[in-house]
Amino acid sequence: MTRVVIAPDKFKGSLTAVAAAEAIALGVRDALPDADIAACPVADGGEGTLEVLENAGGELVRLSVRGPLEDHVDARYVVLDGTAYIESARACGIEFVDPTPETALAAHTWGVGELLGDALSRGASRLVLTVGGTASTDGGAGMLAALGAGVFDAFDAPIGLGGGTLSRVAKVELGPARERLGTVPITVATDVTNPLVGPDGAAAVFGPQKGARPHEVTELDTALGRWAQTLVNAGAPDVSAVPGAGAGGGVAGGAIAGLGATVASGFDLIAGLTGVDTALVGADLVITGEGSLDSQSLSGKAPAGIAARAARAGVPLMVLAGRIQLDAAGLASLGVVGSSALIDHAPSLDHARTHAAELLRARASDLVRTWAVSLAPAPPGRRDRL
Repeated sequence: MTRVVIAPDKFKGSLTAVAAAEAIALGVRDALPDADIAACPVADGGEGTLEVLENAGGELVRLSVRGPLEDHVDARYVVLDGTAYIESARACGIEFVDPTPETALAAHTWGVGELLGDALSRGASRLVLTVGGTASTDGGAGMLAALGAGVFDAFDAPIGLGGGTLSRVAKVELGPARERLGTVPITVATDVTNPLVGPDGAAAVFGPQKGARPHEVTELDTALGRWAQTLVNAGAPDVSAVPGAGAGGGVAGGAIAGLGATVASGFDLIAGLTGVDTALVGADLVITGEGSLDSQSLSGKAPAGIAARAARAGVPLMVLAGRIQLDAAGLASLGVVGSSALIDHAPSLDHARTHAAELLRARASDLVRTWAVSLAPAPPGRRDRL
């Protein structure tokens, strides 16, 4: 019996990783009705992570928290085996704002702190904080303030919220936030390696995506540098140049310095909970995918992570994506034996997005059927011509 492992990430704007895995499984079943299929949807710690964790057996917790500006938002996190998985974007995601220079300076992470605090109040034994997709560049100052930290200016007045206010920060009292955390360990899950400040830092690299123009980028970068030094003055480690500290607009740096968080690969952490490693043992084929397969997919994204695992297990790899922007060499570097882009089989991008599930099913079926035929022994008496 042929064993096929299906381990896609989300198809952003179309399908969650769970829905993508279901569609691909239908296609595999069309081609190989008797196949043994293991569906293991994955995530890299960014958007869609909670759905994957819930699919793995986690409990979804919903609550209203302060959003990245003033309005409250309906947020959620997942608890699995005593660990609370907090997705920062559920509280302060870019989707909650219309990015402008003003929002780039004003957006904050207070709601992230509320999610962490709620998980602590429910008795979480460990916290995992994923940090992608935020609207904020406040270095996690809002998150720490929501947990009880004091963030003050030179006159001992609270500086307020938002990355722009960090230009006035002069003192931070971390004791209350650390006491709130107690002995509960916290891990930041990210595959981003950007430092907090500098030309590769949170403001310079991610600020423009959040509405910051060159002036605001410079203002935010300077403010984050001041924030990092203020944390050092409070007895925290210097995170200004720590790889990954700039993730999520610096919320990772705030968690590392203010709460003693450690950093782990988002993909490795989440993939380890989905059963994909066990499923690959003895598998004949693995299929992965995501919305856009491009150069970024080679660095820390789910397809690259699945490709590495497939290579170690000696399992052939196929890739399905909304669009594929890797050339033959890029695909070969992932060890891909077959690939297909939905956009190549749809009349328009909008059609590909709205009909992603049926296209995934059809493309998976065709790829797997072709692969299976290539493995079939030649009919008796047939000889290849010289």
